[in-house]
Amino acid sequence: MSEPLILAIPSKGRLKEQVEEWLADCGLPLAVSGGARGYLASLKGLPGVQVRLLSASDIADALGAGEAHLGVTGEDLLRERGDLESRAMLLRALGFGRADLVVAAPKSWLDVDTMADLEEVAHDFLARTGRRMRVATKYLAQTRSFFARHGVVDYRITESGGATEGAPASGAAELIVDITTTGATLAANGLKILADGLILKSQAQLTASLKAAWSADQLAAAEHLLRAVEARAAALTSSTLIWPATGEPAEAKAVEALTAIGATRRPHGLMIETARAAQAAAALTAAGLGPVTVSQPDFVFEVECAAFLALKHRVI
Repeated sequence: MSEPLILAIPSKGRLKEQVEEWLADCGLPLAVSGGARGYLASLKGLPGVQVRLLSASDIADALGAGEAHLGVTGEDLLRERGDLESRAMLLRALGFGRADLVVAAPKSWLDVDTMADLEEVAHDFLARTGRRMRVATKYLAQTRSFFARHGVVDYRITESGGATEGAPASGAAELIVDITTTGATLAANGLKILADGLILKSQAQLTASLKAAWSADQLAAAEHLLRAVEARAAALTSSTLIWPATGEPAEAKAVEALTAIGATRRPHGLMIETARAAQAAAALTAAGLGPVTVSQPDFVFEVECAAFLALKHRVI
């Protein structure tokens, strides 16, 4: 019996709910083993896949170590492990689990609005106190890299094990690097985000491990999953236009004009980005064609799956 493809997804919280909703929307509902609190699952309709429910940080570790073939977790966690490009491949941004990784300083620092201001303050702080300014964070690697790019060297990192945003108020650090979704928690703790202090706009990513051993069966399961995911994503931004065909020159001219702006021919009509559907329908009716029916497909399966081809190229 062949080894299954391992897919790791979050085990709790809002992110778990969003991943389950996304999989179900792609026609791959989750079936959890051992009840709602189980940590193993499968995907209905897709044999050969074992789903493991792990913490978001453990998923990033498992992908980097090759212990999972595919996983869904935050890009911030993936990049914090360092050298992402050699260990994992981002296959699709999922549009949820959004959070910004930012540099935040006390609002009382009226003369500090940018990283350049911070560099000056850090230098003055060292000269005045004889110690380096402290930065509380869980994101050590990305903080060091970002500060280095901005020429900030007079600081030291205090690794945060709890509520990072409270570090300046408690006297544990002078400023912080942390994730935020709205900035409200930072503001409530008397902090402000520096104008150029955005390190990463993170979101949940469907990610493949480049360190895992990939068999032919595991690649086949990955292709099935990725085809479903890509087909659903394409459908969400596509509309089909159907009308009674006339075969007249005016029809051919109208269709040719629409293909020039991105529409693709289908056996009984056209497919186009939903944002342009009304424009396309108007062009067809102006050519005397109609009635034009516009609908949104559930899935759009192309002959080739670009995401799978890119993955196959990296792991074979």
